This record gives sequence, C-alpha cells and structure tokens, in this order.
Amino acid sequence: MTFIKKENECRVLSTTAILGYGYPLKSFYRGIKKNPHLIAVDAGSTDPGPYYLGSGKSFTNRAAVKRDLRYMIKEGVKRKIPVVIGSGGGSGARPHVDWCEAIIREIADEEKIGFSLGIIYADIEKTAVKKALVLKKIKPLACVPALKKEAVEQTTYIVAQMGMEPIISMLGKKCDVILCGRCYDPAVFAALPVMRGFDPGLCLHMGKILECASIAATPGSGSDCALGIVKEKSFILETLNPIRKFTKTSAAAHTLYEKSDPSHLPGPGGEINLENTVFRELPGGRVEISGSRFVPSRDYWIKLEGARPAGFRTISVSATRDPVMIREIDGIFKSVDRQVKSFLQKEKIRGSVQFLVYGKNGVMGEMEPVKKILSHELAIVINASGESQSAADSLCGLTRSSLLHYGYRGRISTAGNLAFPFSPSDAQMGQIYEFSIYHIMQISDQNIFRKTIKRMGKK
Repeated sequence: MTFIKKENECRVLSTTAILGYGYPLKSFYRGIKKNPHLIAVDAGSTDPGPYYLGSGKSFTNRAAVKRDLRYMIKEGVKRKIPVVIGSGGGSGARPHVDWCEAIIREIADEEKIGFSLGIIYADIEKTAVKKALVLKKIKPLACVPALKKEAVEQTTYIVAQMGMEPIISMLGKKCDVILCGRCYDPAVFAALPVMRGFDPGLCLHMGKILECASIAATPGSGSDCALGIVKEKSFILETLNPIRKFTKTSAAAHTLYEKSDPSHLPGPGGEINLENTVFRELPGGRVEISGSRFVPSRDYWIKLEGARPAGFRTISVSATRDPVMIREIDGIFKSVDRQVKSFLQKEKIRGSVQFLVYGKNGVMGEMEPVKKILSHELAIVINASGESQSAADSLCGLTRSSLLHYGYRGRISTAGNLAFPFSPSDAQMGQIYEFSIYHIMQISDQNIFRKTIKRMGKK
C-alpha cells in the first residue's frame, strides 16, 4: 500500500476500550477539540468466551452501546470526521453486526441526521473454509488441534479478523461511519493514518495501544478516552483526562498485552516488529514511541474464529465455613463425584460436573501453587453440563443435594453443611458453546470480506 501524506500528522481519538464500556463526556469533548482526523473504537473480543460468538449475541449492553455511539456519530457526522467501529456487536458475526447496525439506524432517526454507513462483513462461508482445508491453507494456532471438516460443519458462525485493507477501501468510498465485523483490533485505528501515507508499523503499534483507550495510561481505565498522534517517524500518546498520564512503563506494558512474544506481534498480512522500538516520556503525561516496523509476511494469513454447541449448563452457588468440611473438602468432592457418576450410569444420563472452589483454587485450578487452604470459608460453584437442559438440571440437583448432606469424617451438623445465597439454588444457564475454530487461513485477496454501503437517516 502506497499513499501520499497530505499533512504532517494524523490524530486518532479512541473513545473506550470496548464499545459499551462508557467514557466521560468531558474527556470525549477534550478529544474533539484536538480536531481528530478519525474517531475509532473496538467493539469486540473473544475474552468473554465462545458463548457470544456461538449464540450470535452481544456481551455488551444495548443501551450502553447506543449511548457510546450516539456522541461519536453525532460529532463525527457534524464535523465530517469518519467514525470506524471494529468487531461490531462483540464477536463480529452477521447477527452481531446487524444488531449494531440497528442501533446506528435508531441514532440517525432520533438525532435527525443523515450519513452513509459502510458495512464490512467478516463471516466466512463453510465451503470456503473446507476448500482451504483441502488445499492445506489452514494452520492451527498454538495449543489448538488441527482443524477437521466435522468441526467446520458443527460451527454456528465462522468469522475472520480483517486487517486494514477492507477499511481503507471503505474510507476511500467516503463512508461517514464504517461498521466492521470481526476485526484485528489495531486495524480500526491504523487504517486512516496508513491511507494518508504514514508508516504502517507506527500506525499499527499506535492502534495496538489505542485499542484499549486509557487502559494503557496510569491509572488505567477501559472507560476513558485517549488520543494518538502519528507523525513521520514516531507517534505520541496523550490522555484526555487530567487524572491520567501515559508513562514509558504503562505504554510498553500495554504493548505486550495479549502477546506471547515481546518483539514480534503477528496480525493479518504480517507482524509489528518492536526490536528497535524506543519509548520516550514527554511533558504533560505524554509518551512518544518510535522505531516500530511492519514486516509483511510472504503470504497473507487471517485468523479464523468459530464456536459450536457443546450441551447445556446448570449451576449452583453455595458456601461453607465449617472448618471440618474445609479440611476434608478434596475427599468429599471425590466421593460425591463417584456417587453422581454411578447415578448417571444407571439412569443413562450423559453429562459431567465440575467443582469451582473459591478460597482454594477457583481461579487457577490444578495450576494453583498454594496448596494449603488459608481461608476460613469457601465458595463452591457446581458447574453441571449435560446433553440436554433436563440432564444438566438433574445432574446439578443431584450433586447439590449430595454435597449438602454428605456424611464426611468428623461432621457434627446433620442438617446440611452448605449455605445458599440464592433461592432457587440452581440456575439454568442454557446452551453452552466451545471454540471449534481458532486457526489461521491463507487468502489470496480481500474479496473474502463482503462490503455494502447503506444510507442512514434523512437524505
């Protein structure tokens, strides 16, 4: 990509870490007064797990998303600043993008404003994935098994992380607002500066930090704005709230966010090379960063994400502060588990139970290095999954009642040894999903991402 610079800098306003997390209006308008060339936000993540991608539902609140978008779109349209939204609706599949489009249309109607909305869909057809699989153009990411045709068939939605190219294409068509499906987070912030001729390595590194807005500042916040200013040989990070500032440490730390290699950050079509990156603090709580390079890969690879149904879940939350039960807890779980498995076998119910024990190893499980229980109380979450909701309900209920009255060594109270904070004690969680595709796929062109332009609001 070769473009000609029209100005000596490009200013990018990042509003919040994820659309719907909110931002202070004072920070937003401080950013607007800086006359940004772009208002951008990342709206998605796989962090909340596979359910949202598999079910086609958003993990952010609709009213909160609408609030965040309202100010961005109003100011962007009024001032002729393009607004770019990445991973619309959270997971970026068609139902998520449609959900976000409906919100944008409502804002246009309510505010009585008209603008062009460019939409870039990230959905990948199963036939395209299976064809790439046959051609050996799909590779698993670390700790992921090789992709099988069966997994593709079982997956409800398959999306690919788009890079800058589709966004640049829509910016070139003069779209006022661009709504992207699943998107490489930095691309949302980097596309316009790259289109204007600035260095892709600097732009993508800046986008890597701006994707989470002020989380990279200190004190960090995912619900506050930040400004990035890319120049010929560096970019500058600036907070828009006087209580925060960027430091060398905070900016460098966030550069490593969600990355396993401190010097090489892979993405669509190549990697950001940080071997010669320099962080320099400036007055006013700003940081200047230079030396970052984009190194294109020989072939263009994109990341695929997909999730498939994996049964149904019912949970029960309880707690104990009986020191005898706490002392015997591992043996109690083993005995209850054997008892429940015996019932499952006899009743021909398929399912499994997991005990999450907070105060012991609820966060890290078997990897927890502290083996001795130090807490005077434990919170116990029974996680029961089955092939149907009925099976999960039966499994959870049996496990809960067995644990409640289990006759462990040294028990004094026979009335029950768990406290339940909620009634009913069991909660149906519905259908559950698991990641079935977490691979990279080689592509030969960007036509895999379908685009459309729609008119919003008044003409």
